Amino acid sequence: MWLLILGLFLFFMLVVLHEYGHFLVAKRNGVDVEEFGVGFPPKLFGKTFGKGIFKSYYTVNLLPLGGFVRLKGENDAATEKGSLGAASTNVKLRIMLAGVAVNFVAALVFFTIVAWVGMPQIVPNQFTVPSDSKIIRQDVFAAKVSAGSPADQAGIKAGSEIVAINNQPVTGGESLIQATKTNAGQTVPVDYVQNGQEQTTQITLLSQQEVQQSIDSGSPKGYLGVVPRDYTLLQSTWSAPVVAVGVSAQFTALTLKALANALVSLAKAFVNLITFNANDAKKDAAKASENVAGPVGIFAILQQNVSLGYQFILFIVGILSLTLAIMNFLPIPALDGGRAFVMMLYKVRKKPLSAQTEERIHGTGFAILMLLFAVIVIVDINRFY
Repeated sequence: MWLLILGLFLFFMLVVLHEYGHFLVAKRNGVDVEEFGVGFPPKLFGKTFGKGIFKSYYTVNLLPLGGFVRLKGENDAATEKGSLGAASTNVKLRIMLAGVAVNFVAALVFFTIVAWVGMPQIVPNQFTVPSDSKIIRQDVFAAKVSAGSPADQAGIKAGSEIVAINNQPVTGGESLIQATKTNAGQTVPVDYVQNGQEQTTQITLLSQQEVQQSIDSGSPKGYLGVVPRDYTLLQSTWSAPVVAVGVSAQFTALTLKALANALVSLAKAFVNLITFNANDAKKDAAKASENVAGPVGIFAILQQNVSLGYQFILFIVGILSLTLAIMNFLPIPALDGGRAFVMMLYKVRKKPLSAQTEERIHGTGFAILMLLFAVIVIVDINRFY
């Protein structure tokens, strides 16, 4: 339980640190900060304290969804001294993208720590330095348990760790497959860990004839009925910072690819919807949500994987920090990158950006984001619960 609490707390702090990046850069460049809030309103209490650039009015708010910073004159058209609008273009860009920098640095720090204590290998060919990598953990989990299979009938659930079959240790997905094939048709003890408890049960595996018949019928079954998922931790020493940089670059590319695929699927879903092709629209919408998760999904991922240890929790927090940096760098209206993009677009066009136009652009973007947020929450509830 404490690992779940730790993961949620660190995720909360990622958002707070993101906003504090804006705070510090704004104060350092002469832009007044009217409020720095931890959590979102309604406000519980507030107080002015601190020295130098840290002095401000701080509030603690009821909703634990991160934090916010309220700058003086946030519209680009503001002209008052100490307002964001009156600052130079370079200062505005630094303030707007400060949160991105903070989250990216935080991701590097988390990945460096995780590389030192054991980096989970969760994608094929995950970046590592082979000469400075040592396996410190190698387990096999049930990624999926087929309905009605021997494993399902024995009570083994998805996420359970398969430890041994017929007293032979399972050290990888291939060893699990080989062990079940060797003991096909026999009743053997299977050792596994489920919900943190070590258990042993006698399971009668399917015979070779039953498996072959299932293949011939087009509905293949396994001897045990478990789809294995390897979980390996690689520990690094001197190369930990190098691994952190390499993993950050690799997951940045994967995140951008996933976002591009999601956008393409959403576009297809929209086209199918307006052409009254409801079935295809539903399939495309589901495909778009496969690699997207909101707060409910994040909670579920942390909750379902706390048994993997603190290394996995810290790794996921690093991924979340990197994702926050990427999303806030992209030109998405209402987010940091979107605000910077709109400001620079009007600078290039040499047209003034009125407060009304700016609020309309980012207000519309925010409304769309909230709609997507609601959809993602619904999808996550259906997916995980």
